[in-house]
Amino acid sequence: MMAVGSETRPEEAIPQHNRPMTREVQNVTHASDYPSIKRTDPEAYAILVAEGRRQDTCLEMIASENHVSKAVLEAVGSVLTNKYAEGYPAKRYYGGCRHVDEIENLAIERAKRLFGCEHVNVQPHSGSQANMAVYMAVLNPGDTILSLDLAHGGHLTHGLKANFSGRLYNIVHYGVDRTTEVNDFDVIRKLALEHKPKMIVTGASAYPRTIDFAAFAAIAREVGAYLTADIAHIAGLVATGLHPSPIPHADFVTTTTHKTLRGPRAGMLMCRAQHAKAVDSRIFPGIQGGPLMHVIAGKAVAFGEALKPEFKAYQQRILDNAQALAGGLQKCGYRLVSGGTDNHLMLVDLRQVHADITGKQAEGWLEQAGIIVNKNMIPFDERKPTETSGLRIGTPALTTRGLGPSDLQEVAGLIHQVLAARGSEEATAKVRQRVLEICQQFPIPH
Repeated sequence: MMAVGSETRPEEAIPQHNRPMTREVQNVTHASDYPSIKRTDPEAYAILVAEGRRQDTCLEMIASENHVSKAVLEAVGSVLTNKYAEGYPAKRYYGGCRHVDEIENLAIERAKRLFGCEHVNVQPHSGSQANMAVYMAVLNPGDTILSLDLAHGGHLTHGLKANFSGRLYNIVHYGVDRTTEVNDFDVIRKLALEHKPKMIVTGASAYPRTIDFAAFAAIAREVGAYLTADIAHIAGLVATGLHPSPIPHADFVTTTTHKTLRGPRAGMLMCRAQHAKAVDSRIFPGIQGGPLMHVIAGKAVAFGEALKPEFKAYQQRILDNAQALAGGLQKCGYRLVSGGTDNHLMLVDLRQVHADITGKQAEGWLEQAGIIVNKNMIPFDERKPTETSGLRIGTPALTTRGLGPSDLQEVAGLIHQVLAARGSEEATAKVRQRVLEICQQFPIPH
């Protein structure tokens, strides 16, 4: 780490494989965004510039990431970061909240229009906080939750033993069918009838197929359980009608505001009006203090963008690109969990083509080539979560850059080149150069 005042150039903080390799790409930089930091804090400046260049010169394919608009970035970096605003609009514990009330109400009103929901709380710092608030609103410690197993595509907050959800509640997991690798509602109903959960949680962090919220709701009604739908990954698709909405079926709907929704990294909670007081009190003062008003401003801006007609076209391109990428990977011989995808992500089973390559190895090799994915367990995986037999790959960020189906088919081939060569230096360098050319052709909108 260089000392404050060092003359070391920002690019020297960038790992060699992330450094630009062409003059055109080298000129793509976020340096102009940080003039004050450049002047006062060279260390922090170098890191910010390096990360900007990494994003500019890599193909981001982690399904839970995206590139927000310049407007969202400006909102999150706005003067609202200075304002403390414990409480809710018109019911704050601090003075001077007139304008933060306005921005929070704007975010709420836009979210209601976007999703057609009765009540919205835009204060959760993350999807995890939104889930925690829901559980604490209607459950007591020790109550039973029926949810998707993390190893089959669920989320940490759906009952991992090390997570608060697994520590506070009695978790019963359902998994996907071993043959079809999709939800088996006969099994889910049987588990519900046997264990009588007080809440059923649906939604996932790694499930490539359409979720039948109506089927989950029927089971929940049969056993007298609340239904919570966690749509963190598919919120953008739901908002535009390209995935069935849980709003008519679920008591509670939680989401992040990034991923397909393309807003700031944060959370949101939606529910029926009858539960509004309970969930609001669990967010504040239950588990959070003052809301992050600058992030709520980013949510308001992102929701405004999502209400425009072009946002639905963007979501459709995400789906089209996912189909193209899936087809390209399958042509290279890779097996996809459940046989394909209905949404923005896919789970790639590496074993059919590379029986001895782990997801961890594949992730590392691909990053050296400038292709960013994450290792991921596949259903019934025999490898450890730190190794895995699969990769989770998504298309939101590349779609934001403007890549189309033919480009995603090419990217599938580039992925295969790296893995087939087992990350050899020569093959990686060749793919890395092509990645840089693609990044130059499709710069991140700033």
